[in-house]
Amino acid sequence: MRTTSILLSLLLTLSALLYGCQSNPETNEAQPSKDRLTIYTTVYPLEDFAKKIGGDAVIVKSVYPPGAEAHTFEPTTKTVQQIAEADAFIYIGQGMEPFAEKLKETLQHEHVRFFVATEGIEWLEANDEHEHEHDEAHKDEQSENDQADHNHGHSEDNKADHNHGHSEDNKTDHGHGHSEDNETDHGHGHSEDNEADHGHGHSEDNEADHGHGHGDRDPHVWLDPIRSIVIAENIRDLLTELKPEKKEQFQKNFETVKTKLERLDAQFRSVIEKAPKKEILVSHQAYGYWEDRYGIKQLSVSGLSPSNEPSQKALAQLIETAKQHRIRYMIFEQNVHPKTAEVIQNELGAKPLRLHNLESLTAEDRKAGRDYFAIMEENIRTLQTALQ
Repeated sequence: MRTTSILLSLLLTLSALLYGCQSNPETNEAQPSKDRLTIYTTVYPLEDFAKKIGGDAVIVKSVYPPGAEAHTFEPTTKTVQQIAEADAFIYIGQGMEPFAEKLKETLQHEHVRFFVATEGIEWLEANDEHEHEHDEAHKDEQSENDQADHNHGHSEDNKADHNHGHSEDNKTDHGHGHSEDNETDHGHGHSEDNEADHGHGHSEDNEADHGHGHGDRDPHVWLDPIRSIVIAENIRDLLTELKPEKKEQFQKNFETVKTKLERLDAQFRSVIEKAPKKEILVSHQAYGYWEDRYGIKQLSVSGLSPSNEPSQKALAQLIETAKQHRIRYMIFEQNVHPKTAEVIQNELGAKPLRLHNLESLTAEDRKAGRDYFAIMEENIRTLQTALQ
């Protein structure tokens, strides 16, 4: 992953240089309107809330193309230039957008304001069992490799010395192949200060092995209508700071969004409280905030990132658990299609359903004019079916 990280850094640097060469006001066709704020966002709820609160005072676009998988998205040179010219770039943070911190550093001298919309959120701790399984497997494999090197990596002349002549200080190094410093790299114990450097809570050297984890917190916070009120408040405050003359308009529009979010919360509660069961089988562990607020239980095929798939042992346990709970539906998502989920569906004889995680819209969503609230209401109907 170090090579990928270096290439991304070079791409962002090159993009910034190209932007500098092309930003002549007389020739640049992408100049933002002076009367309206130009805002770029990542996940769709940020785009939708910014549009609804900003009204005719903003132009808002998501950097994600239709159907994009947010965990692995990387911006093109053109996208970087567009962000550099904007008034603000709004994102979730907590490792949800792997490129964001590098982009912030690259564009630190440009006009754009980088804004994390989740300030003040009550986060859930990450509980990505599949990522932990992957880490443990990685440690076991590394330990076996180191043990093999330890036992066979020396000449015959030195074998006796190697087997019996180590000091106590060296025993730790030869025991499991990791010093205490390296144990930190392979675990989940990074401080927040180091999150930007480590991307998703791992060092760059180990990132390829560990996939796209999210560090210590579950970033899918926008799926909780009540926590989304905090996101909407933060966006209102940003827009007010950038365009104070529209303060009353932004406040009025925010109140409308808040009322809709509270109504959505009531709909969730009504459906889930009446449901005869609380377990759902999902392709991606994105629904922890529904567990926390409404009491459902997600049985997930992959982890917080869809790249964190289960081991064979965990897969067998998941199938057994689903059978015990008499799960009749396998829930897929609009932008995540793990083959493992299809295997489980076939094993259980389950019917397919679809939840929308709102990371990005599909082309069909945009064509149909579906917004955050329409999609979430569809999700409620899906839950109503799945929980029967």
